Amino acid sequence: MTILYALFRKPEELESFDRHFQESLVPLLQKVPGLRGLQLTRINGAALGESKYHVVAQLSFDNRRAMDEALSSKEGKAVVRDIMSFAADLVTVFFGEQII
Repeated sequence: MTILYALFRKPEELESFDRHFQESLVPLLQKVPGLRGLQLTRINGAALGESKYHVVAQLSFDNRRAMDEALSSKEGKAVVRDIMSFAADLVTVFFGEQII
């Protein structure tokens, strides 16, 4: 299974960010073809003090090919456009293969 992670740092305008995230991004994510799992976690602490992150999104796909096809789809491109429109300077994205 291939997992894509998107880490969103804390925005200056939390309410506006959260509203856009819930009302725009989440519905777009739910339409991505081949998506096997979606977990969204709001970060509320860190081992040593306060976290610089606000939300972690975890998207699961059967394999790398399925992820690539999903991100190349019109729905996947809509997700990327949406993220770039409101969080381009806040997001870090990476992916890997699930071990366990």
